[in-house]
Amino acid sequence: VAVDDGTLVRLSSSPAGGISVYQHDAAGRYCFVYAHLERYAAGLAEGRSVKRGEVIAYVGTTGNAPPKTPHLHFAIHEVTSPKQCWGGRPVDPYPLWP
Repeated sequence: VAVDDGTLVRLSSSPAGGISVYQHDAAGRYCFVYAHLERYAAGLAEGRSVKRGEVIAYVGTTGNAPPKTPHLHFAIHEVTSPKQCWGGRPVDPYPLWP
């Protein structure tokens, strides 16, 4: 599920992260990365707005994830460019949510 309101900025697939979703928060300050997914939720598209708690994808084992070990690789980065979700300072998610 989306961890916050925001905009989907990139849907991709790579050998390392597998099927992935990149989302900016509503203020454009943070990028949330969800990787090793099984598939996207129906209707997902780059540029689409999402609401906190909305199903955006399903946990899987794509990319370099161990087979038979479904999990979510989740990361937060500060946004350094409006069209980019990588390269910014990584953020520890624990202090952000009570």
